[in-house]
Amino acid sequence: MKAVEIAVQVSVALAVLGSAAAQAAPAKELPPKPSVAEVIKESKAADWRPLDPENTLYMDLPGGRVVIELAPTFAPNHAANIKALARENYFDGLVILRSQDNFVVQWGDPDEKNPRQPKKAKMTLKGEFTVPLKNDKGFTRLKDVDGYAPQVGHSNGFPVGRDPKAGQTWLAHCYAMVGVGRDADADSGGGTALYVVTGQAPRQLDRNITVVGRVVSGMPLLSTVPRGPAPMGFFDKPEMQIPIKSFRVAADVPEGERSNFEVMRTESAAFQKVVEAQRNRGGPWTKVAAGHVDLCAAPIPVREQK
Repeated sequence: MKAVEIAVQVSVALAVLGSAAAQAAPAKELPPKPSVAEVIKESKAADWRPLDPENTLYMDLPGGRVVIELAPTFAPNHAANIKALARENYFDGLVILRSQDNFVVQWGDPDEKNPRQPKKAKMTLKGEFTVPLKNDKGFTRLKDVDGYAPQVGHSNGFPVGRDPKAGQTWLAHCYAMVGVGRDADADSGGGTALYVVTGQAPRQLDRNITVVGRVVSGMPLLSTVPRGPAPMGFFDKPEMQIPIKSFRVAADVPEGERSNFEVMRTESAAFQKVVEAQRNRGGPWTKVAAGHVDLCAAPIPVREQK
């Protein structure tokens, strides 16, 4: 028998023995580490901030309330216009008109040929896809790499991307983020049609659509909306649409009727512990710690104060 053949047979035998040994050996248990829930439980009052009523929206649906926090740092004109629309009751009586699987849920006026016109608010605005870096003074960077931006992280409770060379920053299309619907023209949206991301983060939309905030409570009311049968998930029958009972700025709602939520400060040490707990999960269930966290998989804790 040739030496090469003997070496091959020995290598195969060793590989088989190694495979059998690996199967017989129990999986190595990772050392215990704090979980996200444990970090939240141990957090201090100073690690949290209340929602600003002037930049919080309540969309009341038949099934309950959706709470949206606006991000005027990243879309100041659209945030102001959406509040103006709310204050003139533009959305009251309009509907959720679209639910596209693994993508978005959208609301607005289903009558495209003769849509409801704002009284004082604007129908369209110049797109606010990015803002100068100098506008964002609360950025906390993630150390993880990202395929859609040179830098990613969080700013005052929102996931953001950055390009230092271009001097730009923007809100990212993560789950629960709220954006402004538009046509092909970059300046054809204004806030009369809004959508929320309900599927896998469509980050390819970053810097192509104005993002105005995120849903901090009530996502199950939106993510469970039955999918629309028409192209792009639109509802082709009026009875499939979900009516909007009211759409208000929280500051205009009596205090006794407000929802009292707090968001963990994303510049806090507690939040960094939350991110690390997600990046490197420990405990008996996890066998391989990822050592990485995607921007849209970094949880931004929210809690309700009774």
